[in-house]
Amino acid sequence: MNTRLAIYHPAGQVGLGENVFGKDVANFQLFQALARHGGLEQVDFLAHAPISSDALRAALVGAAPCSTRISSSVIFDQAVAAEAGALLRGSARLEELAWQRHRAVGDRAYSLMGLIHTIAPPAIRQEIGAAGVAPIHPWDALICTSPSVRSAMRAMFDEWSDYLAERFGGAKRPQPLLPLIPLGVDGEALASAATNEGRKAAREALGVGEDDIVLLWVGRLSFFEKAFPQSMMRAAEEAARATGKRMHLVMVGWFPDGADGERRYRQAAAAHAPSVTFHVANGNDRARLGSLWAAGDIFLSLVDNIQETFGITPLEAMACGLPVVVSDWDGYRYTVRDGEEGFLIPTLGGPENGLVQDLVGQHMFGMKSYQQYVGIVAQHTAVHVGRAAEAIARLAEDPELRRRMGEAGRRRIRDTFDWRVVAPQYTALAEELAAIRRAETSDAPPPGRHPVKGEPFRDFAGFATSILTPETRLRVRPGADLGALDTMGSIELDMFAANWRGSLDEARQIMIRLREAGEMSSRDIVMMFPVQRRALIQPLLTWMAKQGLLDWL
Repeated sequence: MNTRLAIYHPAGQVGLGENVFGKDVANFQLFQALARHGGLEQVDFLAHAPISSDALRAALVGAAPCSTRISSSVIFDQAVAAEAGALLRGSARLEELAWQRHRAVGDRAYSLMGLIHTIAPPAIRQEIGAAGVAPIHPWDALICTSPSVRSAMRAMFDEWSDYLAERFGGAKRPQPLLPLIPLGVDGEALASAATNEGRKAAREALGVGEDDIVLLWVGRLSFFEKAFPQSMMRAAEEAARATGKRMHLVMVGWFPDGADGERRYRQAAAAHAPSVTFHVANGNDRARLGSLWAAGDIFLSLVDNIQETFGITPLEAMACGLPVVVSDWDGYRYTVRDGEEGFLIPTLGGPENGLVQDLVGQHMFGMKSYQQYVGIVAQHTAVHVGRAAEAIARLAEDPELRRRMGEAGRRRIRDTFDWRVVAPQYTALAEELAAIRRAETSDAPPPGRHPVKGEPFRDFAGFATSILTPETRLRVRPGADLGALDTMGSIELDMFAANWRGSLDEARQIMIRLREAGEMSSRDIVMMFPVQRRALIQPLLTWMAKQGLLDWL
């Protein structure tokens, strides 16, 4: 069994700043979990620029004991991915990774694993669909975090493959594996943050009475990408009237549209939940977030947006021992069992019609932004306010039911959605893909370049009068002197992209040798230098010709 895994993380640095998106939180926690609980001997991070392995280790595991070695390199070091046997990316975009593998080490060198965070944006679906025409194989995988996502992806790939077969012929239906692996949470850390002492202090700070009910939402406060809040506000108001309880709706997060967003939310709360005390808390204050988890009585999330495909916050709520009232929506119905950890509230989607096709077309042509596109769909997706109000009222009036469902939620996390349970599934998937790769008996396609995104000096060779070849004869131009190189070293325009060619000292060596020989072939000049430098000498020669130092005619 291979106990090594490579991770493609373009940014290199790992960690969370302010105004983070759910996918960023999920990826960071996944990387932490793989290092701590993945059963791996080594994790190799491949980035766009080198990064300190010590910095990575500090960000992922801190001072905690961890036997997993953490190393770093750049994505072009394909030998690392091949030695690891699998390369994981925290997004669904595998096309360019597949072509890089194809070009550098061949398709069977290792497996690719992508993680689907959303399937709502047409641009993301197009990126996912590109796997159908890239060198992707059955030993590659796109990880689906919920059954709904997997079902939608199977349907999309089937339709896409049917189209490609109809358009171009052929029987092959290349698709990646679509395994189901959920996201997870650190159940122990969340549970320890939700203390009784923290609960008392947080409720006092909010002005919440002992018998008041706190309905807690945690997440981005975006009506166009997460959830329109009106259903939650109306349900809270109806539950308050039905029970006579004083209700507080506490929405923790951040507004992508700033003060305008908060104004809209407060306007809606005043209109739809006049007897409910409405609070907004800063979701970037992670210390306070822990106390707010403790302060809550019921977690409420009536998501209505196709942007949401899994939903990490219901898991966090369950880990904190809160009963949940959530919409019967995609990943929510996978993680929450109706009547056990909380209640699933029925939802109603709109029908297919010409207006929707017009909306898709306007988004495709840039006439509607992505936020407008998903926001319009969400505004015409219903969550049953009455059922939500009934669920809130039932929980508000029954402390024992709240306790029982909260305990069930903690068990659910411990058994199924804790990172200690989820992370090893990634390791197992990598081994499964390796077995598929090893069992393949057909001829492996030879490594080759991308036919569309090729090598510019080759693809555009016809643009120039001639190109530099090993046989090209070169000489020093009359009047060119070594002092010109010293001048060029201080001129920014001359030194642009200097790391893509040999050094000024190597240019000086070339000029001295050419003056002695009078004329030399490009091949002979390149052979003057050590093997590891030769690839840089070729562009150095064209740069020297560009600067008027060498003549090739």
